[in-house]
Amino acid sequence: MAKRQKGEHYVDNKVFLQAMVEWKEKCKIAEEAEEQKPAVTNYIGECFLKIATHLSYRPNFINYTYKDDMISDGIENCLQYASNFNPEKSKNPFAYFTQIIYYAFLRRIQKEKKQTHVKNKIVQETDHQSWTTMTYDERSYNIPYSFAIENLPQEDVYKPKNTTVDEKKKSKEKDGLERFMDDDIDDIAERGVER
Repeated sequence: MAKRQKGEHYVDNKVFLQAMVEWKEKCKIAEEAEEQKPAVTNYIGECFLKIATHLSYRPNFINYTYKDDMISDGIENCLQYASNFNPEKSKNPFAYFTQIIYYAFLRRIQKEKKQTHVKNKIVQETDHQSWTTMTYDERSYNIPYSFAIENLPQEDVYKPKNTTVDEKKKSKEKDGLERFMDDDIDDIAERGVER
């Protein structure tokens, strides 16, 4: 097995760029012929896999139990947006696809946190009692508190947003004197005074 030279990266950006340019040309020819877009080459797919795998080794992603799902989401997003890469604007496909994978990881983490939050709420709001009996044992053994309920996190892992889109629009619309004018109209309406 050949060792990498110092400064050599696990994805050669120049070769990756050349592969992307060739694939984009094939896509352009297929589009002009009104055919289906060609699949990415094996080399491009390997690059996506290597980038996603190596990005998952970063300290902020390393200890998640759903790391394989994160890598899969990253590769899926790369395949989805590979045709958006423009070699005329950027000569760095490695950075482009690393960003796509990075944000795919963040989206997966948010989804999983939301699911954990839902599971915790279900466990917390369920009236859980457990009885353990053995064969030929007439007695019933009651465990008053469930292990799952006792070990719920003190604070919610997932924090839903408090403001809605409509509230944000309303707060942006009110500037200067408009904020006070609405309050005056509400006060007048409460007192029953007409203008």
